[in-house]
Amino acid sequence: MSSERRGLLLVAAAALLWSTGGIGIKALSEPPLVIAFYRSATAAIALFVIFRPRLWRWTPAFLVGIVSYAACLTTFVLATKWTSAANAIFLQYCGVVWVLIASPLVLGEPFHRRDAVAVAAAFAGMTLFFVGRFEARGYAGELMALLSSVFFAVLVLALRRERGGGSEAVVTYGNVLAAAALLPFVRNELAVAPRDAVILGFLGFVQIGGAYALFVSGLRHVTATQASLMGMLEPVSNPIWVFLVLGERPGAFSILGGAIVLGAIGWRTVTSGPAVAGPPPD
Repeated sequence: MSSERRGLLLVAAAALLWSTGGIGIKALSEPPLVIAFYRSATAAIALFVIFRPRLWRWTPAFLVGIVSYAACLTTFVLATKWTSAANAIFLQYCGVVWVLIASPLVLGEPFHRRDAVAVAAAFAGMTLFFVGRFEARGYAGELMALLSSVFFAVLVLALRRERGGGSEAVVTYGNVLAAAALLPFVRNELAVAPRDAVILGFLGFVQIGGAYALFVSGLRHVTATQASLMGMLEPVSNPIWVFLVLGERPGAFSILGGAIVLGAIGWRTVTSGPAVAGPPPD
């Protein structure tokens, strides 16, 4: 097997593990903040064992990175609980769009015509998630997913601003921060059933920890563009797992909107060379 093919398989395996987040979160009966706490706490342990990260430089970019990642992890769990898995993951992937918009202002990167086309198409796809929703409680999950996408974008911009090898430290300490910040809110709800404890352990140790280990290994053998495109297996697979196992069927407008968003991101990535974002944060 060639080095490139091995890298692609490792990235694909990472994306498929990330994609199981939706079914794991949906299968749990605990409140979303309890789920977020346990997932981040166990993920932090796994990432410390896998990466053994040293404490990174306390630069503004590093601090912004761990805060935004912690917030992204928490808001994604809330979104997945409050709306369909398809809506949550497709809308979170809109973080790539916010990166495109903010990069010229934050990083001084040029904004090309193809960027404008991709952003316009993605926004058109986003609007389809809100078709037929006229009350705030009807789209609370979608709004939380969009908020998660903003935190994802801030994370990507912070890592690009850092331009160092701090990504492993950011994902590790981001999970530590998420667990520490959530603990005061869930300390009276920490008892979970054995079945749910197994699922929570899977989400932390495998769905986040194992996936990041595979992704980092795969990145040594593939380009950023190849990794970005292969990573799109996550938003495609996530709602499929939930539908096959739990029977949650995404709406037609959600499927169409997700296809438009992912198509815009994929087209922009293929036509521009470098990938526009890092690994999925969830």
